[in-house]
Amino acid sequence: MNASTEALPVVVIGSGPAGLAAAAHLTGRGIEPLVLEAGPAAGAAVREWGHVRLFSTWSEVVDPAAEKLLAPTGWTAPDGAAYPSGADWANLYLQPLADVLGDKVRYGATVTGVSRQGRDRIVDADREQQPFTVRIVNADGSEERILARAVIDASGTWSTPGPIGGDGLPALGEHAAADRISYRIPDLKDPAVRARYAGKRTAVIGSGASAFTALAYLADLAQAEDGTRTHATWILRRGISGSTFGGGNADQLPARGALGLAAKAAVDSGYADAVTGFRTDAVERDSGGRLVLVAEDGRRLDAVDEVIVLTGLRPDLSFVSELRLRLDERLQAPVELAPLIDPNQHSCGTVYPHGVKELSHPEKDAYLVGMKSYGRAPTFLAMTGYEQVRSIAAHLAGDQEAAERVELTLPETGVCGGAGLFDQPAATEESGGGCCAAPATLTIGAPAATSGGC
Repeated sequence: MNASTEALPVVVIGSGPAGLAAAAHLTGRGIEPLVLEAGPAAGAAVREWGHVRLFSTWSEVVDPAAEKLLAPTGWTAPDGAAYPSGADWANLYLQPLADVLGDKVRYGATVTGVSRQGRDRIVDADREQQPFTVRIVNADGSEERILARAVIDASGTWSTPGPIGGDGLPALGEHAAADRISYRIPDLKDPAVRARYAGKRTAVIGSGASAFTALAYLADLAQAEDGTRTHATWILRRGISGSTFGGGNADQLPARGALGLAAKAAVDSGYADAVTGFRTDAVERDSGGRLVLVAEDGRRLDAVDEVIVLTGLRPDLSFVSELRLRLDERLQAPVELAPLIDPNQHSCGTVYPHGVKELSHPEKDAYLVGMKSYGRAPTFLAMTGYEQVRSIAAHLAGDQEAAERVELTLPETGVCGGAGLFDQPAATEESGGGCCAAPATLTIGAPAATSGGC
């Protein structure tokens, strides 16, 4: 890379927690960032689930470099022991951080493509000497090309939720039934949303924290005066085992463990029925317009009024398709990271800290970070993203020792149940071994203060 390219900014895609933390770390290293945000404000995706409370405390979701930038402005960190909602996180932390960064953050800038200047993904000649070119569409519809010395894609996975179909494709009839299907945790404090689910029978499809939250919300609604006859049918693609409801009291993030316990209580109290081993193949309507879910084995469930689909998220790789990314064929995560997070191998809710080494691609200085780095894998923590961008910023600054140093310890879930995706979960591993054991090559440095997690 030549001197003129070195003077270009590092483009960061997305102004969520990982993207703004990346900008803070780059700024602290004397590197100019440019954050491109498609929405009108910082943390646009986080704001869309603003009604949901995080299962990590404030002390775990504020990045140290970001806090250092905020301190001179008089910003006061919220109570470190309190649990913020998504709206709190966006309004009390992400937006103030973006405001401090000033014109380093651009809103209404949707990235539509990333490549090398004058080189498509086929061309080898002088590839690494060329700057990146980032194509954007502005809010007014105008197009623009921005040159960058490096690109950090922190755009997340929020915009691409998984479908109903057990084969990863939309179930037959899923699109036609869109008026009765949601892919988000419902905000039952919104009168219109509350009316949609109150007194209704709702299918909740999914087995993670989002599904737990939706089940708990619907159980609370069922017990409210306006929620009589509210009932949930919880649909799982695998069977129920000891790890189905998460780590419970063994989870080192107590609020995360409590989500699973709340879902279990919803089932035990009769506010939800669980249907296991059900992989949806089709969505049909009965004569009254209600939805009937049909499994690939021919089973048909009783009709429901609404369906909430919480089957995970997946990365949008369309705008980085001209980059030479080395992604795992299953998870669509960087190949060095994939073995640490593959739920086919384990169901641990924690991942050992990692950085630039695991996130590098054949395309030099192009990185996927934050939730997008996990591809289709679940259980991402904000603190993981903060460590990722700290390492990448150190690498871009030429401080390889800091880039390779681990400065984070992560909480355990109390769950380590072997294969987590199909019907027969493996037996629980022995404590300290099996899928949750630290890789033999991992060196843990002096841990920094805990920071991050969601």
